[in-house]
Amino acid sequence: MQDGRCVNYWISDIPFWTSLIGPSSVDWELLKAEYSSDLSTVLTRAVQALSRRRQFLQEHTAPFSAFLTDSFGRQHSYLRISLTEKCNLRCQYCMPEEGVPLTPKADLLTTEEILTLARLFVKEGVDKIRLTGGEPLIRPDVVDIVARLNQLEGLRTIGVTTNGINLARLLPQLRKAGLSAVNISLDTLVPAKFEFIVRRKGDEMCHKEGFHKVMESIHKAIELGYRPVKVNCVVMRGLNEDELLNFVALTEGLPLDVRFIEYMPFDGNKWNFKKMVSYKEMLDTIQQQWPELEKVPEEESSTAKAFKIPGFQGQVSFITSMSEHFCGTCNRLRITADGNLKVCLFGNSEVSLRDYLRAGASEEELLRIIGAAVGRKKRQHAGMFNISQMKNRPMILIGPLPTSDQLTHVDSEGRAAMVDVGGKPDTERTAVASAVVLLGPVAFKLVQQNQLKKGDALGVAQLAGVQAAKLTSQLIPLCHHVALSHVQVQLELDSTHHAVVIEASCRARGPTGVEMEALTSAAVAALTLYDMCKAVSRDIVLGEIKLISKTGGQRGDFHRA
Repeated sequence: MQDGRCVNYWISDIPFWTSLIGPSSVDWELLKAEYSSDLSTVLTRAVQALSRRRQFLQEHTAPFSAFLTDSFGRQHSYLRISLTEKCNLRCQYCMPEEGVPLTPKADLLTTEEILTLARLFVKEGVDKIRLTGGEPLIRPDVVDIVARLNQLEGLRTIGVTTNGINLARLLPQLRKAGLSAVNISLDTLVPAKFEFIVRRKGDEMCHKEGFHKVMESIHKAIELGYRPVKVNCVVMRGLNEDELLNFVALTEGLPLDVRFIEYMPFDGNKWNFKKMVSYKEMLDTIQQQWPELEKVPEEESSTAKAFKIPGFQGQVSFITSMSEHFCGTCNRLRITADGNLKVCLFGNSEVSLRDYLRAGASEEELLRIIGAAVGRKKRQHAGMFNISQMKNRPMILIGPLPTSDQLTHVDSEGRAAMVDVGGKPDTERTAVASAVVLLGPVAFKLVQQNQLKKGDALGVAQLAGVQAAKLTSQLIPLCHHVALSHVQVQLELDSTHHAVVIEASCRARGPTGVEMEALTSAAVAALTLYDMCKAVSRDIVLGEIKLISKTGGQRGDFHRA
């Protein structure tokens, strides 16, 4: 290749270089015209510009945001944003075989909401954003999102984690838009095994085998100049641990960073300790084949332990979330597709930024909410055996998790106290609760035929449930009064179990939830039914009083499985 043609190849895509070095560091059009035949001069000027920009940023960097610094001094400069919960694969470690209940579209973040949050986080010190999913590249406006993120001053890296099915087709556009880093998931080099792991056959993916689409994407990323191209491989015993050496061999001729990930527990992936292959075991297997394998230095906040075989173009890394956690240097935050902030991948505490955005919260209010969530981040996660017993989203949704680390109705001295909701935004709140009353055959028949001496038991219980919902704050001492806009109580007869199933639903717009109203409604309806039938039988059992679902509020939505 002649020098002039090589120059044009390297600098014809000005947006890509601008995203790497910075919009004001160098006049690329002038540089291209002035040095159109001198490759070495172009590259020298580019490196000098990059060096000057780094020096400028180091000298003019503002103090890191207190809102993004936790109580252990960790500064969170890396934000992962999920663009969608949907995926075109069903990987065994990521999603239950039957799929997952998806959030209604209206409850997902809009493009403008994503950009508003990204802008806020970057302003506070985030310099790296990675777009995830689901599968982020099935979102129709993903190229536009990358282009608009690339305009944010201070954002140095825009990455994407993808299954690679659509990447080869979209990557030229994404590169021009400013995408600077690519992670591609690939768990096997055997096409038939690929179909088994992802639970998809070739004819389900546009008449071309998914495995070959992923390999095409890897080579396209290399062709377009991404260095390194990161390949994520989740290692599972009995499935793909026999392919470790084959993956390592790929790095001999290709500039890849093959990242072996310890199998991690999430809802629905049926995690079992025996399936996990530890970092030490993987490293030992590789060193037996390549004893010259050497450690490579990595950044302090890196999640990966990197190694390289001398003479190979690429390297291998290990993400040791289970056997050797890296919580002490964690700098990552996550925003789920439905707008919840997760400060820890393995934590089950979330805050709904979406609800505050839609309620018109100011930038200062959002920062206080974010700062409070970051401030509650724990020193480290619970450990692999405890994590496997914890409630957490399936990996595909990392997004209903209404739990909190602390009791909310207790003050600093342990005394009962009502929560101050004065600063919370008004949002749409709904809740559904249920109860079951086991009447026994005699009482059930009388209720079914409406022959009780006291009258219509079902009708009276229904009215009692509605009234109880409206009076909840008078019955439960620390509940706030809520102006309900809707209450519905339904009672259904279950002849198989001689039971009545009660379902109560409540809705309101306000700063606090309505789950207590729904639970009170269902419970009082059950008690009323007991009162109506107790003359016939004292062997009546009230049970199964539980919350079925709730929406709205900073702790996110909840839907009982």
